Amino acid sequence: MVAMSNPLQSTPEPAAEGDSVDDALQQVEHQLSLLWRRARSLSHQLSRQVHPDMEPAAYGLLTIIRREGTIRLTDLATCIGVGKPSVSRQIAFLESIGLVSKEADPQDGRAQSIRLTAKGEEKMHQVQDARRQVFRERLGEWPVDDIQTLAEYMRRLNATYGEPTAKD
Repeated sequence: MVAMSNPLQSTPEPAAEGDSVDDALQQVEHQLSLLWRRARSLSHQLSRQVHPDMEPAAYGLLTIIRREGTIRLTDLATCIGVGKPSVSRQIAFLESIGLVSKEADPQDGRAQSIRLTAKGEEKMHQVQDARRQVFRERLGEWPVDDIQTLAEYMRRLNATYGEPTAKD
């Protein structure tokens, strides 16, 4: 059986010049995997704070709607890179618990626009305040310059992954 990737060594052996990029990328991959697992766990916890039956995907939709304001269902699906049926199912759940409302899009009567209700806005405000407090507790001891540098590197990484490539 062939492993898909080698585990990180605790004390890396000296690498040839060409291998240093691969070693660095392997460490980036490891750290991002760890961050993504923790982020998924946090999203699960946050979604349950909004509603005990909410899936993390629905919480993600709420954060986008809150950030973007009123948004068409098709644009919401495009924003997260999934099909309209997946988003429709989550939106139906969010509407059933009173966190979002749908209305006919004024520019296209066939399309629907989604917006947070007052209840949805209040719930998201509470949960996102709690989330910011976690960041403050975890990163508050870091020098501000380090936090800003981290934010800039994350922005660059997101911009890099936001640009489609031929392989995409």
